[in-house]
Amino acid sequence: MMYVHALMGAESAPGPPVIRTIGVMDLKDALARGMSDFSAMPTHAFFLCLIYPIFGLILARVSLGYDVLSVLFPLAAGFALLGPFVAIGFYELSRQREQGLEPSWQDAFDVLHSPSRDAIAALGFLLLAIFVFWLGVAEAIYIETFGHESAASIPNFVGEVFTTRAGWTLIIVGNGIGFLFALAVLIISVVSFPLLLDRDVGAVEAVLTSVRAVAANPAPMAVWGLIVAGLLVVGSLPLFVGLAVVVPVLGHSTWHLYRKVVEPDPNARHEHPHPPKSRRRHYAAQFPASLFGGEETPRLPPLKPVFDPATGRWRASRTGRPEVILAGVAAGTVIAVVGMFLWAGVWDALAVVFVAPILVFVVAVVVAVKSSGAVPPDKAASR
Repeated sequence: MMYVHALMGAESAPGPPVIRTIGVMDLKDALARGMSDFSAMPTHAFFLCLIYPIFGLILARVSLGYDVLSVLFPLAAGFALLGPFVAIGFYELSRQREQGLEPSWQDAFDVLHSPSRDAIAALGFLLLAIFVFWLGVAEAIYIETFGHESAASIPNFVGEVFTTRAGWTLIIVGNGIGFLFALAVLIISVVSFPLLLDRDVGAVEAVLTSVRAVAANPAPMAVWGLIVAGLLVVGSLPLFVGLAVVVPVLGHSTWHLYRKVVEPDPNARHEHPHPPKSRRRHYAAQFPASLFGGEETPRLPPLKPVFDPATGRWRASRTGRPEVILAGVAAGTVIAVVGMFLWAGVWDALAVVFVAPILVFVVAVVVAVKSSGAVPPDKAASR
């Protein structure tokens, strides 16, 4: 019965979701709203997005450590195939903020209590299967063009790829087939995960809705796919740490794209608005100590919920500061690159994987302490 619900959804579910027709300007608005969510919740995104650059660097380390250099690029490129599932926590944060709540980073894990969590897991396993299949196809293409012999080093591998006929065959065929994989994932997942968070539907209905959304808006969805691919490439270039900003922004933006493409549920339950739950606000200056329940650093008075009669929603009177994360990531990247040259050489994978994320984390926390609204203990009394 559980499997039936995961695939087909609730038995009492109404008809299929209604699809709207959108334009390219709607994509711009979705990105602007996604950036607004990121600006309002940088501390929460700061904790969550640490996972992604570190995960990307670990992928590179595993590839180099096990002498499978040939799949390093497919690993990095294939990470985008898992993106719609990986970013699900950001969809949840945007959903809650849309309701007038003031979500914290813990609320990203509310997806575990979603009525559609089984369907979300099923669709996530589908993307994982596509990712694994892509790696197998990429390895087969490499063997077909270069044989079973592994490259001796990264410079040697790059030279063979860009200076030989077999290398250009690998580039053209590999990118062509990779494009087909990315297109398939875009078609089945562009709105499917947000839909599963928003309604109690099955994985099959979510995928079919996503397919209908792409069919109704082919040009805007093609542009959206190019935007996602371009931003992921830019975010991956500086040792993957740029994903710490790109992934949250794209995650929040995808939720707002879903809202533009899919009509609201007419049978949604409307509740009387209520103020956000009272909880301590944890700023970046208190991370990671706040995760373990340690004593808070004295700070400015907490935000008070304000009811906006124009929108009928509760809102906070002050927003966060995304420049804390941006400055930390930028400074950490520069220090990591310099450290690699001075300590181990630019091609040392160990330095790339372990030194870079540590430096990024430390510098980001230091910048957050200096830039946040925390009040030093010796000045707390005067406030």
